[in-house]
Amino acid sequence: MTAYALILLFVALPVVSVNGKPVVLLDIIARRFHFFGATFHPTDTLLLALLLVGVFLLIFWITALLGRVWCGWACPQTVYMEFLYRPIERWCEGTPGRPKKGWLQTSGVGKPFKFVLYLVCSIALAHVFLAYFVSWENLHRWVFGSPSDHPVGFAVVMSVSGAMMFDFGYFREQVCLVACPYGRFQSVMLDRHSMTIRYDRARGEPRGPRTRSTSLELPIVTPAKGDCIDCRMCVTTCPTGIDIRNGVQMECIGCAQCIDACDTVMDKIGRPRGLIRYSTQAAMEGKGVKLLRPRVVLYPVVLAVMLALFLVVLSRTGIADVTLLRGLGQPFILTEDGDVDNTVRVKVVNRLNSETEFTLAAEGPQGLRFSAESSVVRLNPGETRTIPAQVFAPRAAFRNGRCPVTILVSGPENFTQRTPFTLLGPASPVTMPQEPPR
Repeated sequence: MTAYALILLFVALPVVSVNGKPVVLLDIIARRFHFFGATFHPTDTLLLALLLVGVFLLIFWITALLGRVWCGWACPQTVYMEFLYRPIERWCEGTPGRPKKGWLQTSGVGKPFKFVLYLVCSIALAHVFLAYFVSWENLHRWVFGSPSDHPVGFAVVMSVSGAMMFDFGYFREQVCLVACPYGRFQSVMLDRHSMTIRYDRARGEPRGPRTRSTSLELPIVTPAKGDCIDCRMCVTTCPTGIDIRNGVQMECIGCAQCIDACDTVMDKIGRPRGLIRYSTQAAMEGKGVKLLRPRVVLYPVVLAVMLALFLVVLSRTGIADVTLLRGLGQPFILTEDGDVDNTVRVKVVNRLNSETEFTLAAEGPQGLRFSAESSVVRLNPGETRTIPAQVFAPRAAFRNGRCPVTILVSGPENFTQRTPFTLLGPASPVTMPQEPPR
């Protein structure tokens, strides 16, 4: 149920809306990123950095506590492989090592039919993947429209569908072993008290075949032998093909299929479950479990600090983001009337969900003039626009070639963004003309 709930979640994230926005939408073309009702723009570099660092810290913390629980239980690669593609394979071709049943499995049609179903699932998942980047509404319009109207989107869907066919039809667990770097650096996040899947060597060794006694008065197994009957079911069921009895390995994704297989065998031979189980290295050595340890305490503390910083920065984001850029070409121009002309580009990002009107102005020394192609700008929700403007200042206002001014952007709800800006001008001192003697 957990896996199918996750599949439903993966599909629902770009479809369900919060505050009129998809739960997750990575609109790269418009350079807007929506997460759970909040919108992030390219100007939110600090917010995005804090968010990414917080996600990594959360992964480190969870790994220190529970090992690779993400890989085995929540990673889309594992969820789709084990609960979508592999069940289709077993239905069409049968379970490996067991007799084939039904016409589909015995007629030879099962294998090509399996790939037909794989293709259908891959195309469907590719559309879901594309919805994370173009929104569900655009995707719906594209699906029922001509591919010539959106060639890039059509090419992305075909490419992702082909990649999924290659992944789930052929490459499979090699993604976890070769492509994913998580297994390679998990060793630096685990310690002796991290919860991982382990084989109880003290109980299981020495290995050997076993038969169940029919007498309740006799011991079930020979005392000289361990509980492991060397059936290799833990190896057969492992998606990555490792032998968990050799200890924790990089290839182990923590899916617990070996635990289920071993418990089934233990039930059949009348031995207690848990020969392979979730445990820690310290517990296996009889030293108990230590929950409070430096890394388990440090990670949540740092994570709390990052969350506090994120909320503080997020609370300071206003109605609009204002960025000032210098004009292209010459830094300044001397006008015929003796003023200094500076070109400035005012970049305004509307962060509201409604059309908003902003007013541009400037403050500075006496005689300052501000001229823009439009001093009143109307922006759509989330729209970004760069407005070129000219700032004229008297030459006498410059000291060492510089004149400080302030660019004002005003909007609704008493919003006013005051951004300092330095005008450039001639560096030579100004000699004021003297009146002739009377």
